[in-house]
Amino acid sequence: MRKNFQFVLVALAIAVSPVMAPFASASRPPRLDHQRDEAKYRERLIKEVRHELRLLPYYTVFDNLGFRVDKDKVTLVGQVVLPTLKSDAEAAVKSIEGVARVVNDIEVLPVSPMDDQLRRAVYRAIYGDTVLSRYSFQAVPTIHIIVKNGSVTLEGVVDSESDKNLANLRANAVPNVFSVKNNLTVASGGK
Repeated sequence: MRKNFQFVLVALAIAVSPVMAPFASASRPPRLDHQRDEAKYRERLIKEVRHELRLLPYYTVFDNLGFRVDKDKVTLVGQVVLPTLKSDAEAAVKSIEGVARVVNDIEVLPVSPMDDQLRRAVYRAIYGDTVLSRYSFQAVPTIHIIVKNGSVTLEGVVDSESDKNLANLRANAVPNVFSVKNNLTVASGGK
């Protein structure tokens, strides 16, 4: 009789386990796999957006494009000389798989012959320097020169604090520049 009772308990446990399995897993805390997947997805999306923006055909040293990613929404920021670059950037980012919405906050800089002259002069002053010229050996140089109404903003990444300061000095030495804002960042590991 005792063996029959044990057999009934084992049979009952086996019969009930498939029914109770969904309830047992529902009471467990959520796994970290979902958080890791979310982080990998965000990292992949950031990499793809950066890649698409760098490939834009009219993206030059006189433009500054940036972005923020919030889940499946991408917000574009920065300044461009050509209005078509603003719309091209939005179209390129919209085509990326996983992007549901694009907010385009890119500013189109005003048309000004004076600003165009300053752009060229600041470019020559910075990239004509023997120390800073190495930053120009890329399709889009890493030091971006944004000119708006006579004011210059330097954006991008340099290798050292001395390069950042030198770029600032070169831009300030250009005649007719009202002000220079140095937003250059030093790459990690730079001195």
